[in-house]
Amino acid sequence: MNILVIGAHPDDPDFSAGGVAYLYGRLGHRVKFVSMTNGDAGHHTMGGGPLAWRRLAETRAVQQALGLAAYEVLDNHDGELEPSLTNRRQVIRVIREFQPDLVLGPRPNDYHPDHRYAATLIQDAAYMVTVPNVVSLTPHLRINPVIAYVSDDFQRPYPFTPDVAVDIDEAVEAKVEALHCHTSQVYEWLAYNAMREHEVPDEESARKAWLRDRYLERFRRRADRYRDLLVRFYGAARGARIRHAEAFEGCEYGSRLTEEAIPRLFPFFD
Repeated sequence: MNILVIGAHPDDPDFSAGGVAYLYGRLGHRVKFVSMTNGDAGHHTMGGGPLAWRRLAETRAVQQALGLAAYEVLDNHDGELEPSLTNRRQVIRVIREFQPDLVLGPRPNDYHPDHRYAATLIQDAAYMVTVPNVVSLTPHLRINPVIAYVSDDFQRPYPFTPDVAVDIDEAVEAKVEALHCHTSQVYEWLAYNAMREHEVPDEESARKAWLRDRYLERFRRRADRYRDLLVRFYGAARGARIRHAEAFEGCEYGSRLTEEAIPRLFPFFD
């Protein structure tokens, strides 16, 4: 299968789907990450071209760490993404060229405008990828791919309601390694923005331990929150033991994520 993960910035796919990306790759499937912006505003002491090039290099390291088929960064300014026709055409081309069986991306309710508009662009590209006279020089798809949302904690207008949860215990170290590659973000900008930059160690192994402590708790909370789904898909014994999870909710704008489609698109269950 071809699995396409779209985010707004050059670390968003890693946070939301780095675990399943690693698992898909181990099973021989092709996974592509796409960032809708070049990340050139995501720092407190540097920006513009130098930051965009730095973040591009970080995505290349992530591609190796997770075994991705590709990690594409679109050259749109960070913080300025709009749900325009021009950007919609970009997303249509990306989807058509990769021919994904499954597209993963954010929901349209989020604190960051780039996240919201990345979600809107994915929704607006759905169905249109099958229309021959839209972006007509890129061959259209005969089948609208399944689209699923990655997890979030926002409650309005309605909370994230997953249809599937995936055990990522075997992928946790690969996911940590992928996040570790985003030095400009996890150790610098995100720490600074959270007013925790004073906590970040200088030595690399200590940094990675700090990263585990700071972020793995998120994936443990998801496993606890969606324990019923884990038990449903993995059985009572294994489902109760799973410590880290990623979860996904079907989007109505693509082909439906039916009960029959779940084990085909998420081939991780016993």
